[in-house]
Amino acid sequence: MFIKTLTVGKLNSYIKKIMDSDFILKNIYVKGEISNLKIHSSGHIYFSLKDSEGKISCVMFKDSAEGLTFQPENGMKVLATGRVSVYIKDGNYQLYCSEMQIEGLGELHIAFENLKKKLYEKGMFEEDNKKPLPKYPKKIGVITSPTGAAVRDIINVCKRRNTKMDILIYPTLVQGDAASLGIINALKYLDEREDIEAIIIARGGGLLEELWAFNDEKLAEAVYKCKTPVVSGVGHETDFTIIDFVSDRRAPTPSAAAEILVPKLEDMVKEISYYGEYLFSYMEKFIDISYNKINSLRSVLEVNSPLNRIVNEYRILDNYKNTMESIIKNRLYEEKSKLNEYKIILESNNPLNSLSKGFSIIYDDKYNIIKTKEDIIKNDIINIRLRNGEVRLKIQVLEEEQWLKKYPMKRC
Repeated sequence: MFIKTLTVGKLNSYIKKIMDSDFILKNIYVKGEISNLKIHSSGHIYFSLKDSEGKISCVMFKDSAEGLTFQPENGMKVLATGRVSVYIKDGNYQLYCSEMQIEGLGELHIAFENLKKKLYEKGMFEEDNKKPLPKYPKKIGVITSPTGAAVRDIINVCKRRNTKMDILIYPTLVQGDAASLGIINALKYLDEREDIEAIIIARGGGLLEELWAFNDEKLAEAVYKCKTPVVSGVGHETDFTIIDFVSDRRAPTPSAAAEILVPKLEDMVKEISYYGEYLFSYMEKFIDISYNKINSLRSVLEVNSPLNRIVNEYRILDNYKNTMESIIKNRLYEEKSKLNEYKIILESNNPLNSLSKGFSIIYDDKYNIIKTKEDIIKNDIINIRLRNGEVRLKIQVLEEEQWLKKYPMKRC
């Protein structure tokens, strides 16, 4: 029987060809625990996978390592995808990893994405449904583990930023099967309190399965229906849970949640001072403008004042009065002059003036002037007005001839 002699290098190459052509070995999934982890400065990762039955060397080159969504650690149980081959130089076979995920992460990722899609289609991620955070909360509620670092970080941040604000801690589990129900109960309790203006749900970082309580559908619905604004501060900046999408605001860490929700007291004082100065300045300007406006209106009022109108009307009345007085005086003077003229005429034609010359006026009892002798005969009693008075006579009628004989009239 002919036995071919091979060099060590050729033997290793031969074994490599066999392994590389094997259907199973060139695309295999290996489950195990990481050990002997070394992350090289080049970006390559060297480690071993082990279980209770054995161990295998593994390598993940830089291009593949950059696609990892987590930081590998010793003791971490993972599921590695890759091919088994021989490193010719030292004759060791090893697993060349192209992908790697935490054990069970595949199922959790599928469940996470399915729930995320379901809630998205319900509209629970819509920005329009998110409630605004209070600008100056007086009291907030915090749902977290009483023993974790998250609660200490939140308290420290709150005390540092605003010592005047109150914090109500509701201790609850944040990991495990019972954690979701505990967080839901805490959320309902704080939401029913009227003094709580905002709620923080917080937990420190961890693996996906450690944060799985925050991917519960019932918890997501409770956060969505909560009347009080909710800030989620779960995990590290690269960690995302379902309540991050449902909450009114997502913070990358618990400390960041406190910083988002709690304003700095000194900033509040500065803002109040600024608004005080602005208000004072605004009131000064407003008063000046109002004062000028009042002066302008006063001027307009003075120009159009009813008192001025009355004074002007008084002047007009005085002018009318003076005019009327002048007219009346002139009229009276004219009438007086006429009256004097009439008086002179009247006096000159007054029949009584003839009495002083020896004439008299005869009239009856009714003061009708007797002008003819027939009128004398008709009246028994006559009145005669003389220069120095009146006399009343009784008439004795004589014959005209006898009378003329007795009292002959001188002829001129």
